[in-house]
Amino acid sequence: MRIAIQNLSKSFAGRPVLNSISLDIASGEFLGLLGPSGSGKTTLLRILAGLDFPDQGSVLLNDQNLLAIPLRDRKVGLVFQHYALFNHMTVSDNVSFGLRMRSGGSKPSPNELADRVEELLALVQLQGMGDRFPGQLSGGQRQRIALARTLAIEPKALLLDEPFGALDAKVRIELRRWLRELHDALGLTTVFVTHDQEEALDLADRVAVMNTGRIEQVGMPLAIYGMPETPFVYDFLGRANSFDCEMKEGTARLGDKDIPADDKVPEGPCVAFVRPHDVLLDIADSAQPSEDATLPGVAIVRFVSLAGPRASVELSHNRKLIEAELSHERAQELDLKVGSKCVVRLRSPRIFAKSKVVEIQTEAKKARRRQLRFLRRSKKDATP
Repeated sequence: MRIAIQNLSKSFAGRPVLNSISLDIASGEFLGLLGPSGSGKTTLLRILAGLDFPDQGSVLLNDQNLLAIPLRDRKVGLVFQHYALFNHMTVSDNVSFGLRMRSGGSKPSPNELADRVEELLALVQLQGMGDRFPGQLSGGQRQRIALARTLAIEPKALLLDEPFGALDAKVRIELRRWLRELHDALGLTTVFVTHDQEEALDLADRVAVMNTGRIEQVGMPLAIYGMPETPFVYDFLGRANSFDCEMKEGTARLGDKDIPADDKVPEGPCVAFVRPHDVLLDIADSAQPSEDATLPGVAIVRFVSLAGPRASVELSHNRKLIEAELSHERAQELDLKVGSKCVVRLRSPRIFAKSKVVEIQTEAKKARRRQLRFLRRSKKDATP
C-alpha cells in the first residue's frame, strides 16, 4: 500500500502544527517519523489514521483519496503508546474485539474467530495466554496484545505512535527487533512515530526528521546520520559539539586554522558541528606545541567515564565544554584523568551558516514556550 502525502497543513487554535508536508511512503516500506515533542509527528499519524483532518492538502492511498474513505474502510491499523486494552476482557477477547464488531457476512463464525485468535497469539509469540487478563501480563506482553488486536483486522498499513515509550530500555530493544521481523514477514507498509533517535535509525528503511511542523530531511538512516542537511538534523541525531568559525573565500576559518567546508556554505559567520567520536585528543607537550591541533592552546580534562563500550571525556577549552569519545585502549594510552592537558583535533566537521543555526535555536525556544503554556493550561483545566 503506497501512501502519498501532498502539501498537508494543519493548525490548532491558529497555531500551525503541520506546514505543507509532502512525503511519499512506498508499499511495504518501514518509515520512521522522528522528531522532538511538538514537531507534528503524531498529528500526521492521526490524519493518516482518520482521527484528524487537515486544513489543506491531500493523502493518496494507492492513488485513492484517503481523506474521502470512511475510517472503517481504510484498512489502516493504529497502535498507541498506552496499549488501550480492555482490562475486564481476556487476552482472546481483546484480540478478537475488532472482528466481533463487524456486521453481516464479514463477521467470522465462532470457530473462525477462535482460529484467528490462536494464529495471532502465535504470531506475537504469546501462545497459551488467551485466557489471561491484561493485568496479568508484563508491559511488553500487553503491547504485543495491542499489536495483535490491530493485526486482527488485516490492515494494509500499520501506524505506530511511540508504541514502546512506556517500556523499559531492555524490553524496548527486544520488541523493536521483533517488530522489524514481523514487518518483514507480513509485508505491511509501516509508519513508526518516535522521538528516540536510536530506535528510528535501528528500525526504519527510511527516516523523516520533523521539526516545528516541517520535514527537515528524509533518507536512509546511514545518510541521515552521516550527511545531515541542516543544523537541526545534525544536533538532534546524537551528540554534537559546535564551534563558531568564519567562512571566507570558500574556506572556513576556526581561530588560525583552515578547516574543510562545503562550497554551498555562504560567506560570513558559520558554525562547525563535530561528533564526539571525531574529537581527537593528544596529551599536550608544553615544550613542543602541536602543529596538528585544530583548536589553539590546550583543553583541560574535566571528567572521564570508562563505563560502556567507549570512554567518554569532557574537556574545557576557553570556558567552552567539549565532549570527546574514544576507545578504552586510547584512553589508557593517554592516561587521561581530571586535570590532564590535551591538544584537540577535529575530524570531519560539518559546517552551516550561523544564521541558520540561530533561526533553528529561536524556533526551538518558541516551541518550548508554547509547550509550557499548553501544559500550564492543561494543568489549570484539570484542577477541580
